[in-house]
Amino acid sequence: MLRPTDVTPPRLAARRAILGLTLSLLWVSAPGAWAEENPVADVITPKVSPFDDRDYRVLTLENGLQALLVSDPDADKAAASMNVRVGSAQDPDDLQGLAHFLEHMLFLGTEPYPQSDAYQRYISDNAGSHNAFTAQQDTNYFFDIEPSALPGALDRFSEFFLSPLFNADHLESERNIVHSEYMARIRDESRRENDVLNQLLNPDNPTTGFAVGSRDTLADPDGEATLRERVIDFYQRHYDANVMNLAVVAPQPLDELEALVVERFADIPDHDLSAPTIDEPLVDPDTLPRYIERQSLQDRRQLRFYFPIPDPTDEYRTKPTQLIAHLLGDEGDGSLLSVLRKAGLADALSAGVGRGDGNQALFTISISLTPAGAERLEDIEATLFAAIEQIREESLAEWRYEEQQSLNEQAFRFQQHGAPQQEATRLAMSLSRYPVEDVQYAAYRMDGMDSERQQRYLDALTPDNMLRFYSAPDVESETVSPWFNTQWKEQPPTETGQMLSGLALPEPNPFIANDLTLQAGQDEQPSTLIETPTFTAWHMQDSRFNTPSVEWRVSLQHPSASHSAEEAVLTRLLAGWLNDSLNESLYPAWIAGQSFSAYAHARGITLSFSGWRDGQTPLIEQVIDQLQQANISSDAFERVRYQLQREWRNAPQSSLTGQASRALGEALLSPQWSTEELLKASQRLEKHHLENFRRRFLNGLYIDAMAVGNLNAEQAREQASLVRGALTPRLTRDDIPPLQPLVVSEEPAVLHPHSTREESLVLRYLQGRDTSIEEQARVSVLAQWLDTPFYQQLRTEEQLGYIVNAGYSPLLEAPGIGLIVQSPDTNSDTIAERIDAFMEAAEARLQTLSDEELAAHRQAVHDRLRQRHTSLQSMANRYWQATALDEVRFDRREQIAERALDVSVEELQALWPALLSHRLDIRFNPGDSPSDIAAYREARTPFDAR
Repeated sequence: MLRPTDVTPPRLAARRAILGLTLSLLWVSAPGAWAEENPVADVITPKVSPFDDRDYRVLTLENGLQALLVSDPDADKAAASMNVRVGSAQDPDDLQGLAHFLEHMLFLGTEPYPQSDAYQRYISDNAGSHNAFTAQQDTNYFFDIEPSALPGALDRFSEFFLSPLFNADHLESERNIVHSEYMARIRDESRRENDVLNQLLNPDNPTTGFAVGSRDTLADPDGEATLRERVIDFYQRHYDANVMNLAVVAPQPLDELEALVVERFADIPDHDLSAPTIDEPLVDPDTLPRYIERQSLQDRRQLRFYFPIPDPTDEYRTKPTQLIAHLLGDEGDGSLLSVLRKAGLADALSAGVGRGDGNQALFTISISLTPAGAERLEDIEATLFAAIEQIREESLAEWRYEEQQSLNEQAFRFQQHGAPQQEATRLAMSLSRYPVEDVQYAAYRMDGMDSERQQRYLDALTPDNMLRFYSAPDVESETVSPWFNTQWKEQPPTETGQMLSGLALPEPNPFIANDLTLQAGQDEQPSTLIETPTFTAWHMQDSRFNTPSVEWRVSLQHPSASHSAEEAVLTRLLAGWLNDSLNESLYPAWIAGQSFSAYAHARGITLSFSGWRDGQTPLIEQVIDQLQQANISSDAFERVRYQLQREWRNAPQSSLTGQASRALGEALLSPQWSTEELLKASQRLEKHHLENFRRRFLNGLYIDAMAVGNLNAEQAREQASLVRGALTPRLTRDDIPPLQPLVVSEEPAVLHPHSTREESLVLRYLQGRDTSIEEQARVSVLAQWLDTPFYQQLRTEEQLGYIVNAGYSPLLEAPGIGLIVQSPDTNSDTIAERIDAFMEAAEARLQTLSDEELAAHRQAVHDRLRQRHTSLQSMANRYWQATALDEVRFDRREQIAERALDVSVEELQALWPALLSHRLDIRFNPGDSPSDIAAYREARTPFDAR
């Protein structure tokens, strides 16, 4: 395959020559010489699932760096992640955000690769992706890439930790980028809550600082040292091989991966550092209990109870908090959530441990409230403590722990690996926290119940050890948090509330699977199982993921599902009610590895089943019976309608890029309804409308269904026939109106979304000419060619904002390119002008582009499209999406990939003016009035009519 020439810089070449000479001499030296010269100090193989056929090796280099190597011969991507056990907790008081700023600076050139985009361009040109994140006690860098390019990627990646330039020319621009990232998240509700929480925790605990950084906090510090000098000092004091954990997942054999890693990472300095520890308590116990209220920007009411506890991370072998969290977070009959839901006070609940710093953590119960629940906080608190007391009184029975232990072992045995990049990041983080032998097993390991430790954690869940945190849009205060501008106030303790009745601990789980045998058999793609005018089913038997699981999708399609805003709301209400009404009875199934969800779409409702093959048939029967026969109660109707209305009311506050994408879909897909139209329609509907709609919907169905997983055709046919017989579809596929992409107007248009955000944005959409495989390949290659230069110019050089990207953005089968820039302080007109300038320069570059230069981009598109699936669910979803198109073809992606290799420069040059002549801008500045997007859509013609 064609690749850009990878010239080895002189310093790297010298290092490789020395290492190569050393290795060659070892072959003729005495046996003891290897022990003396070998930079590998130790090698261990971790515990893995019996169905995990990948090869593992954990190296400890002489410099202290640990590296986990995973050889996966079936992987079509290579990936690496370096976790550094240093984060924002190490920020100096006078430079908050410094650890995060350093993370950004490492990307901007190294001694062998001084160009500021050398790393990014190499990754992008080889079908890869990259990123990094800074947490309180970790900084993680990761990438994935086409496997043959792994050596070059590791060359560039390793130099982050050997010879970063801390590019002085980009210091100011990157500070602006960090500030843009801060501003892009300033309205994020979780960050706003954490900002207030940090004011309540112990100020001496270093995890309570401002982690992101801004122009102000990263200004040149007072004193002799400049900002760049402080960055270098922080790097030299904290970045050390002893606090680094590397994970590499790739198809190469272990010996080859070991050679690649040793050659490039053995020279990372060893200053004999250790990971920083935190001794200061997270919470001052003398300040508790506390009752806090804070203002939310969204129409959402949340009640959280925080309890400081010892950090349980090191107790992973027995997991003393897991059973407590399971019982308090249970959603079945008699659970805390069930009791609150029946009283109309809450619609969701979760429990677990977070905010751990190695010393202390917070056990947290989060409750999503209804408006009625917001009026009864004391009753909810009293019911929570009644649930905790019930656990104390009935004790934590051994059988409950053993049930959790059994389910964990099932999950470990049949775990599905994620994409290589996801796996590498997870493993590098795990390697930094657990003994190497448990790096894969730690999350699942439960050796036996430690009643004494469980009791200690349970004893911490008391009213006197509590921080109660209520969030709502109507909270007002003159006190504002320092970084995310959140109004908050402290309230005095209130009177004890009245506990609700009906609490009960769960019975033994009846859904635990017994037959977990793997059936042999492998299909290459789905094939038609049943085909009638009213019902089509596909099936694909799969055993490559080594799990006895099946993914079923059943699409119930009705002609009026999106005919009007009212019908679209009713479709969503029916799907939401089905999920809500089954939540209690199917929660134990979810715990046991069986899950169900219903979701609405333009043509109707899809029923999605995921989980073990064993027990799936009765689950399908129960869901269909519920859909057809169950009573729709007034409480359930109001609860589901409120949840949908809350989502639509909050839409103007959601991610600005998400709002822009939604506006683009509203403009260029038909039928579509805006969130404002859906909200208004929902206010006109009552329970009897939903009851009538359910009858109409079920009496006029066309059905598509698909089973992908570890079941044979006979088993799939039996389940498909069950679905068909129970639902009796009467319509044909032709009776269902299609979801159509529309043609962009030839005159450039600008549309404004309905938003209340405070940033500016431009999403420029360039539409292709037709839906052919050839056109989709051309547009994909052109988008790949634009990607890195667009990011480099508008983000790195012009500093327009943190969110900057260009990529292939099809609307169904209609190919297109999306260029997006979001900025905290540059208005959309200026952004559009800079995009115009970039496009003019790109056009000039395109005219002189050589076939040799284009080759890497063709290959990158091909490799990306040919990526294998990394989970049964992702594979099933991809094939399922293909059934929504007019022509159902399961090899479309492979065809585009092969055609991408033949795209010529001349084809792209001919495509360019056609793209520019079909352009739509979604733009927004704070205060912009929303456009009439429906009017724009109604004036468009179907894309296929071109």
